[in-house]
Amino acid sequence: MKTKVLHKIFGDPQAKTVKRLKKKVIEINELEAVYEKMKLPALKKQTEEFKKQLADKKTLDDILPHAFAVVREAAKRTLGMRHFDVQLIGGMALHEGNVAEMKTGEGKTLVATLPVYLHALSGKGAHVVTVNDYLAQRDAGWMAEVYDALGLTTGVIIAEQSFIYDKEFVNKDHADKRMQHLKPCTRKEAYAADITYGTNNEFGFDYLRDNMVNTADNLRQRDLNFVIVDEVDSILIDEARTPLIISAPSTDSGAGYSLFADIARKLVPEDYELDEKRRSVALNDQGVEKVQKLLKIDNLYDAEHIRLIYHMDQALKAETLFHRDKEYVVANDGEIVIVDEFTGRLMHGRRYNEGLHQAIEAKEGVEVQQESMTLATISFQNYFRLYNTLSGMTGTAMTEAEEFNQIYGIDVIEIPSNKPLAREDRTDKIFKSKAGKYAALIEEVKRLHKKGQPVLIGTVSIENNEELSNLLEKAKVPHQVLNAKNNESEASIVAKAGQKGAVTLATNIAGRGTDIVLGEGVRKLGGLVVLGSERHESRRIDNQLRGRCGRQGDPGMTQFYVSCEDDLMRVFGGDRIKSLMERLGVPEDQAIENRTVSRTLENAQKKVEGYNFDTRKNVVQYDDVMNRHRKAVYTIRRRALLAEDISKQIKQMVEQEAEGWAMAHVTDAKEFYRELETVFPFSQKQVKDLKTTEDPKERVKRFKEYAYELYIEREEV
Repeated sequence: MKTKVLHKIFGDPQAKTVKRLKKKVIEINELEAVYEKMKLPALKKQTEEFKKQLADKKTLDDILPHAFAVVREAAKRTLGMRHFDVQLIGGMALHEGNVAEMKTGEGKTLVATLPVYLHALSGKGAHVVTVNDYLAQRDAGWMAEVYDALGLTTGVIIAEQSFIYDKEFVNKDHADKRMQHLKPCTRKEAYAADITYGTNNEFGFDYLRDNMVNTADNLRQRDLNFVIVDEVDSILIDEARTPLIISAPSTDSGAGYSLFADIARKLVPEDYELDEKRRSVALNDQGVEKVQKLLKIDNLYDAEHIRLIYHMDQALKAETLFHRDKEYVVANDGEIVIVDEFTGRLMHGRRYNEGLHQAIEAKEGVEVQQESMTLATISFQNYFRLYNTLSGMTGTAMTEAEEFNQIYGIDVIEIPSNKPLAREDRTDKIFKSKAGKYAALIEEVKRLHKKGQPVLIGTVSIENNEELSNLLEKAKVPHQVLNAKNNESEASIVAKAGQKGAVTLATNIAGRGTDIVLGEGVRKLGGLVVLGSERHESRRIDNQLRGRCGRQGDPGMTQFYVSCEDDLMRVFGGDRIKSLMERLGVPEDQAIENRTVSRTLENAQKKVEGYNFDTRKNVVQYDDVMNRHRKAVYTIRRRALLAEDISKQIKQMVEQEAEGWAMAHVTDAKEFYRELETVFPFSQKQVKDLKTTEDPKERVKRFKEYAYELYIEREEV
């Protein structure tokens, strides 16, 4: 409310920014005729001209109109694609270090070429981050044609592989022609390219690996300059609390997980306090007594039983808060694989920490893997804040604008659509029970399928996905199923989802990076229909599902089917709505469409989002302490590896530590000399000199000098 009032008084800053950028678009458009006349070699020479201008103290802002006009022309010549005016606005928003919110089908991949080319001219490198290996290779191989035409090199970083774009190299094994010119190379070569595409995990892990190497030759990355994070809300919001960890096997045997998994199974809801809103669980007095009897001990909270408490807590979490085919799946080889709650994808190689993953393994009766100890770690929050300029793109960011600003210091700019949105977003249908909701949903799908209109049904978990699939089979509705268990078929399933009569059942996996193109005759039928089988905790995930239809002015309709038994409704007051429906005599499979109830749901989502935001904010505040130490140590370490003179910093560090130690013992001379001999191996002459120095300040001064002399001696050895 306050924001709306301020906008009325001072004007909407969003609108002001877009208006300012539109003026530059006019300037770029005026240059189009100039560069259209140039042949490709002349366009390529502009890159060297821009670099000379930067060397002559011009800024990136100064050369932006010409640079953007050159990229637009190069894209027309190489890809047959021309940047729309709104894409130019998006490119400028990214250049200035903002999040550009662009609707589905607006061409984010092409938009990135504008600021990436501009920042690559500085010679300091530009990174583009995607959410998976496939997109990193596809986007790099595709857009590298533009960069190559302008004389810039492109590298790609994915899991255990790296490539450099080379149009002379052809890998015919790649079915996708956009990837055929990616030639294998070293990690260092890929990072040395003018532009580097890769995944968030690989960029982060390479940063940690660089800070564990012993020679400069083994360093991979350059200094972190400019980055565009695609699907930025997924990486910087949803995965913000997920730390990147390089670990080694622990000496802890991990024994005890199976025992406590068995104990957790024997507990009943009356034995613990479960808070589903905060996803926390703890034993109550009754539960503690039961556990003590099962373990045959008197007091679970005795100091000697600390390890038992740890095992019990994790086993209880695994039993009550983590469910198979929802938070995780059990792979054919018995591996517990985490399911990303926001993308619906399997997170191979990721493990829950603090023994939780082992507790889930014990619960499922598979082999319990050895615990590990952390060698190096960093969160995405802190890794991406290391870049000089951080920017991002997504279709859904406005709901998290406050978090982007507070945590990362970047603003969200809503970029206008190239064509008006023709999609119809209908009010939620609310049912009394889940069974009634599913029955009505199946009937609606049958009706639409008979009509020939394609339908995409969104589910929040694999479990619900498979349940609905069984119901569709019983109703004899042919359909395609897409979830984390069969995501290798994602591209082919999504490609057919907009065809006449298609019915596609998908988890959140279909929410990102997927453009559903309408088949012949589908526009006349009303376009793609998207039906959500329940509301997600996050409004963004719901908005992403809606965004699967209505691309580039296409028609379409979206609607959510919600029941009072859904998790979100159940936790946030669905009982009251259910009681009201029962009093009104509403049948199980009959819905009410009420904006007040929809607003109640939205308020529940806001509460969950607010709680998650506070949690992430607390995490980053706690992590900031360690982050300051990590940055200081890693900076000095890198400078040392690069053979820079860090003697001044070393001297300062030694003297600070020595002074701190000496000042702590300055009031007690006996303690000072007794501790001195155990900590600092000074010569007898130096010790004698310190003992005969009566003035405490003078003693501290000499102590610092001797400490540094000792360091020099060790360094020479």
